[in-house]
Amino acid sequence: MDVLGREDGADGVSGRFGRYLAADRSLGARVGVDFSGPHAGVVVGKRGSGKSYTLGVLAEGLAETPGVAPVVVDPMGAFAGLEAAGVPVVEPRVRAAALPPRAWCELLDLDPASPAGTLVWRAATEGESLDEMRAWVADADAADAARRAAANHLALADSWGCFAPDAPTPRDLLADGAVVDGTALETPALRAVVAAVADGLYRAALDGSKRLPWLLVDEAHACASGAAAAAVDTLYTRGRAPGASVVLATQRPSALPETAVSQSDLVVAHRLTSARDVDALSAARPTYLSGSVSARLPSRTGDALVVDDATETVCTVRVRERRTEHGGGSRVVERSETTG
Repeated sequence: MDVLGREDGADGVSGRFGRYLAADRSLGARVGVDFSGPHAGVVVGKRGSGKSYTLGVLAEGLAETPGVAPVVVDPMGAFAGLEAAGVPVVEPRVRAAALPPRAWCELLDLDPASPAGTLVWRAATEGESLDEMRAWVADADAADAARRAAANHLALADSWGCFAPDAPTPRDLLADGAVVDGTALETPALRAVVAAVADGLYRAALDGSKRLPWLLVDEAHACASGAAAAAVDTLYTRGRAPGASVVLATQRPSALPETAVSQSDLVVAHRLTSARDVDALSAARPTYLSGSVSARLPSRTGDALVVDDATETVCTVRVRERRTEHGGGSRVVERSETTG
């Protein structure tokens, strides 16, 4: 079996990914993905093209591989079936102290230099929990208007329901991996969760965690930007040395941070029709990818163009079927017996 992300002749663990797809649509040899070392990747494709399904295939392989742990941020409920592979679904809870002061200002859309922004920044420095941050603001020696504004913003964050002092630690998430169920969260709360989890997994890798972390984020154009961008960018630019991996899946590659595509050693591209998104993918085209990117993108659901920077090769793959249930389908109108 050929292994994507691994130089020829190298040893290591891998997960089954699919089979090569020839120009006449015949299936070739089996293809795997290297899990023995850290990787940075993106999975892109328009809605319904199979990108979330592909992310689930990667998560299944990681769940079956000793020494690694997938942590999946699931905004759409597509990955609950991974429980059958031993990956528990957990509530989207993070500690307030897991976010740095600047991320708090970005999260609440506050200018750090404004009176309210300054108070929130100081509160994030002084308080370990959201309750402690709110108490610090209430007692702060500041103008009433600034304290009210800061208090109102922190009350908004509290209403999202994602901050808890007893939230799982990175060690907890890495024990068996985790599917972080973000289906009930608003976009700012999702960004807070991604920021805290990404930073926590990076620090766990720095501390020598027994299992190498893999952060997988679906709908990344929405929840890996803004307040989450800096923490995700760290995984792409500095995660390799400590052994932390990251894969973002999105229908809008043009909305991803520039480093997400430029620093990826594995790009999996399903069907794309937006010229802006095709251009974003083409802008990072390696020299060994000959011809037009748009001309090489697949047109059928489940087929993918894979750019493997480790071996500097490009191939088309038919992604294998998932062994666990995929929850990424769209709901349709049910036809009743009385409908004509």
